[in-house]
Amino acid sequence: MRHIKRRIVMLLLLGTVIWSCTRDKRGELLLITPSYLPHESNAHKKTWIAFHTDEIKHNLILVITAIAQYEPVSILVKKADHKELLALLGSLDTHHYPIEVIESEMNTPWMREEGPTFVWDEKDHKSAINFNFPRVEEEDDKKDKTSPKMANVVIAQADVKSIHSNLTVNASCFTVDGAGTAIMIENCIINDDSNPYWKKEEIEIELKLLLGLQKIIWLKGNEEKTNTQREIQARFVKEGLVLVHRNNNKNTEAYTRTRENIQTLQSAMDAKGKPLEVVIIDAMRVGNKSYLGYYLSNRAVIIQSFGDAEADYNAQHSPATCLS
Repeated sequence: MRHIKRRIVMLLLLGTVIWSCTRDKRGELLLITPSYLPHESNAHKKTWIAFHTDEIKHNLILVITAIAQYEPVSILVKKADHKELLALLGSLDTHHYPIEVIESEMNTPWMREEGPTFVWDEKDHKSAINFNFPRVEEEDDKKDKTSPKMANVVIAQADVKSIHSNLTVNASCFTVDGAGTAIMIENCIINDDSNPYWKKEEIEIELKLLLGLQKIIWLKGNEEKTNTQREIQARFVKEGLVLVHRNNNKNTEAYTRTRENIQTLQSAMDAKGKPLEVVIIDAMRVGNKSYLGYYLSNRAVIIQSFGDAEADYNAQHSPATCLS
């Protein structure tokens, strides 16, 4: 894989073929076709984003316009918010790459968590997995449950084959190296809220087939919620190289948990039996927010800035060095 030097963009943000059968909720056997998820540094055709008129809307505009300097962007927006989005964006022709606006009755801006996971099969055909997040019974009562799930909307707009999974997975709960290894947050995926009646071994089998994996390294996530990740714990920069979040507030459970995760990664081997190089990224000193929520576009890293000068600089420098 050829690695290209990427520009770091700081933004202030608040916030062999195998066939297998799995049993669905009705007890019927479903055939899974194996597929492959490449590393996120592979060239993108475009970025998908969902726009929502709430307290983060101005930050979303910053993200959209930053990414549009490096690759095309498609934005999902509710009809009622369409005019406001266009007003905030200004002219759509002033960016280096095109921005496409698509009306859709979506209720959330969380594309990373709820959007589809694009994968390829052994014939290099692109498909998309809908990991069913969030489950309908888990959605906020204030949401319109008649609205289509974001993953289905994007899959239809992208005009690709949809791959069905009976697992419910928040896509921010895993990262892959594109060479057969994944790091996943155990309590985010293996829990009775998201995936009742599933054993860990069954979950591993399905995820390995769907994502083209041979090895899964399990880390611990926050204990407040099982199906979501407020702070991203680890990211593969490339094969063999991982960034990991460290919380330094001794008064929180995350202080011990993040150190246990670091030890797990430092002692782990990847799918090829090689040890990982682990780079620790400290959280901001006040609030202990993770810097690993960055977005990797075609030639830039879009990364948070929390106003902590020292922590912001360190967080900016580490991904820049690793990705160069």
